[in-house]
Amino acid sequence: MYTLLGPDGNPYRSATPGALGGHRRLRIYGRLDCPTALRALPRGPYATHRVFFPDESTAIAAGYRPCAACLRSTYLAWKATRPTPD
Repeated sequence: MYTLLGPDGNPYRSATPGALGGHRRLRIYGRLDCPTALRALPRGPYATHRVFFPDESTAIAAGYRPCAACLRSTYLAWKATRPTPD
């Protein structure tokens, strides 16, 4: 069994592994083969904050943003919708 996050941000058990990974503190989601996440995993406590999602719409509904490294075009589209600071 796998533990995934639902659209409400709460964990649930699933027989299917997650399609996307994320970081709970940074509120970022990305591909499971993201080079940035793969470099961070062996360096420290990154794994303790790792979460998984079944799909992108669930990650977005849970309040996570796309990774700027592995989902560059999605991140740039997300960033373009953000309000600019005054």
